[in-house]
Amino acid sequence: MSARMYVVGALLALLVPALAGAWPVDLSVPLEPKKERFHKLDTVDWVQVEDASVAEAELLPGSNELLLTGQKEGRTLLLLYAGGRFAVWRLTVGSPPPEDAAPRLAVARKACPDLNATTGAERSLSASVKDSKCRLALLELLKTDAFMARDLALTFDVAILQEQLASVGEGLEPLGLAASYSGAGVVVSGSASPEVHRKALWELFFRSVGRVPLNDQIEEVRPPEPTDAGAPDAAMPAVAPAREIPVEVLPPPTKPRKR
Repeated sequence: MSARMYVVGALLALLVPALAGAWPVDLSVPLEPKKERFHKLDTVDWVQVEDASVAEAELLPGSNELLLTGQKEGRTLLLLYAGGRFAVWRLTVGSPPPEDAAPRLAVARKACPDLNATTGAERSLSASVKDSKCRLALLELLKTDAFMARDLALTFDVAILQEQLASVGEGLEPLGLAASYSGAGVVVSGSASPEVHRKALWELFFRSVGRVPLNDQIEEVRPPEPTDAGAPDAAMPAVAPAREIPVEVLPPPTKPRKR
C-alpha cells in the first residue's frame, strides 16, 4: 500500500455546507492512476462515484476515512452525503487534457452583462441571473474547474428560479419525487429506495446553478428482505433426486442336456 496522503476537513461545516446542490463542485481532488489517497472526514453517511472506471471511493468502517483510488486518466465526480446535506467533488486522475474555460467565460460575460470574474489565486465570480441565456451560460462555465462553490455570489430573478425548479422537477418526476421552494431553499420530497435517492441528488446537482439551501425530505424505503418460503425446511434434509441405476439384463438360463 502506498504512503497515506491525508486531507483533514470538517465535512458538515465545509465540504457539505448548508448551501448544497448545484454546480460548481465544492472541491477538486487530484489523483494518480493506481495510487491511493486518504481523506479524514468528521462525518459522512455514504459516497458515490459517478464513473467508477476513472476512480473509486470507499468509506473505511469505523474511522470516517475516505479512501480514493485512481483507476485511469480522466475526470469524474464524487457525491458525499451526511445528515441530509451533500457535496460534490471533482476527481482528476493523472493529467487529462486541460479544460479551457476562457471561451465559456467569454460567452457568460456576454449573456450576463454585470458578470464580474477574477481568476488565479483569488478566484471569484458574481453576477445577476436575469434570464435563461445567462443561466445556461453559467451552467456550462461552472462545469469546469475555473470556479469552486465558495467562489460564487449569484443573484437570481424569481422567474429564473422558477425556471430552474421546473428543470429539477423534470429530472425528479420519472423517479416519483417532487421538488418545491420553501423560502430560498429547495425541498425534495417523496419515498424512494436508496438507489433512487442517490439518482435524485445527482439530478438536483446537474440541473442547478449556484448553491441553494437544500431540505432533503426523501424517505428512504428499503426493498423487502427476500423470504425463504420456497427454500426447503432447515430441519428436514433436502431429498436428492433419485438416480437411475442401470440394470444388467442376463440371458435366460439354458436347459441342461441329458447325457
